[in-house]
Amino acid sequence: MTTQQHADLQITGMHCASCSTRLEKAFNQLPEVIAVVNIATEKASITFNPATTDIAALISTVRNTGFDAHVARDFAAEKKEKVALYKREQLQFIISVLLISPLILEMVSMMFGVRFTLPVWVQWLLATPVQFWAGARFYRGAWSSLKNGSSNMDTLVALGTSAAYFLSCAIIISGIHQPVYFEASATLITLVLLGKLLEARAKGKASAAIESLFKLQPKLAHVERNGEMLDVSVGQLSPDDIFFVRPGEGIPVDGVVVEGGSSVNESMLTGESLPQSKQADDKVYAATINQQGLLKCRAIAVGSQTQLAAIIRMVEQAQGSKAPIQKIADRVSAIFVPVVLGLATITFFSWWILGGHFSVALINAVSVLVIACPCALGLATPTAIVVATGRAARSGILVKDAAALERAHHLDVLVLDKTGTLTEGLPTLTDLLPSNGIEPSQLLTIAASLTQHSSHPLAMALTAHSRTEGIVPNEVSDFKEFTGNGLSGVVSGKTYLLGSPSFISISGKTTLDEFALLALQREGKSIIAVACDSKLLGLIAFLDTLRPSSKAAVSKLRDMGIRVVMLSGDNAATAFAIAQQAGIE
Repeated sequence: MTTQQHADLQITGMHCASCSTRLEKAFNQLPEVIAVVNIATEKASITFNPATTDIAALISTVRNTGFDAHVARDFAAEKKEKVALYKREQLQFIISVLLISPLILEMVSMMFGVRFTLPVWVQWLLATPVQFWAGARFYRGAWSSLKNGSSNMDTLVALGTSAAYFLSCAIIISGIHQPVYFEASATLITLVLLGKLLEARAKGKASAAIESLFKLQPKLAHVERNGEMLDVSVGQLSPDDIFFVRPGEGIPVDGVVVEGGSSVNESMLTGESLPQSKQADDKVYAATINQQGLLKCRAIAVGSQTQLAAIIRMVEQAQGSKAPIQKIADRVSAIFVPVVLGLATITFFSWWILGGHFSVALINAVSVLVIACPCALGLATPTAIVVATGRAARSGILVKDAAALERAHHLDVLVLDKTGTLTEGLPTLTDLLPSNGIEPSQLLTIAASLTQHSSHPLAMALTAHSRTEGIVPNEVSDFKEFTGNGLSGVVSGKTYLLGSPSFISISGKTTLDEFALLALQREGKSIIAVACDSKLLGLIAFLDTLRPSSKAAVSKLRDMGIRVVMLSGDNAATAFAIAQQAGIE
């Protein structure tokens, strides 16, 4: 049995919703091909059977339909090409504005009763480059469409502006005393170009979400080849390559730890603020941050196979997917152009037959074509989906597809994560509980001295709190960090331990106050202990505090009839405490 394959094609030459509808129809007429073409992302997402259709046949179908295509490249390459195209179109628009400015000035002066008329030959000279240079894209689009027995928005623009332009030329050649309409055709083309620029800008902003995801991945990797350490591009890594990740660096590809131990911040994948301990045989993922020790890893997934690439594909597919309501818009836009052309024809003959004035009939027919040019119906839905999914991704919300987005108003149960969704995602120091005979400032000074060289989120929260209290940490020597457990160091000639209660209990042979620990855990707090010479110096508690808006948001959702559920991988006591604070039952 042949396995279905998937391909993404980057399409060029589409200008409106009827273009994407026509191309989608051509794809879906091929044997065992299912395609979705999105005008907003300018991509075709195609599932096909390689036994009956190949990539070359798909690209040939695009070209036969009047467009062009290539296999979608990496995001950076596509962006570079789009930026270059945008700059060309921007220059074209600026030159068009400069050319039509005298024509617009003539129109504006008439509104104020000022007689300012350009010679008709000057009007022709200004309008002609706009009509045939700036407007060439509309003629190309209209011709491609007509060759395939259909019409699109380019057909309307080309017909409307050409009618006004050539009517004006006929008036000049015949020498009759009639107004010319060069300013109408040139201004319309310039306004449509402005619309295209604004549309391209909106698409660019929407793709910023995908760009920000790409930026998470490091550009270089430290690899071991033939016993040598080399810095190579991440794109050159292959499965089974050995790479090293130093403290503070991003992990270049998905891999498995071969040697070393560290804590890795995986919040970009999991949303959890506390780092995950990594030892030999543990998996690591691209774009997560190594915080402490040196890791030696073996690559297991590179390029498009990484978890990061899967997230990016998910965002792209969501942006390219079609909402059910868009199918209605597509059906209407498919017959929109023929209907408009029919109305324009009826308008022309009605005015000519009933009014008897050819020029008036032609101008009214052109007006119908001009007013119908912006294809807001076909562009609104896909552009809205691109912008909505893009903004959601920048806020850390991934939408499966447009259909899921449209169905969201039918929700009756909403499942929320705890860390980073209901909570701030960052721990803050809430309790300082020194043992008998120890001053709070003394406990904080010792702890801050030990944590000043650590990048663990709890250590960083403690250091930040000590700064606000005006604590100056002491010098620490013989500093050691025990991944996932705690750390030790010598301060003022004494050896101190700081870490999780279990670490302090076992390593420091220290007896802890179980009742105090349980009380803090029931409040949803993370706890570290400080000890010296088997003596407990105190407990320090941290809390990932509830977002200020969470309780109100949960309350509003419940008022809307939505049942709110919290699902967390944290311990039961912490989860229960946060749920109570948020008003989740």
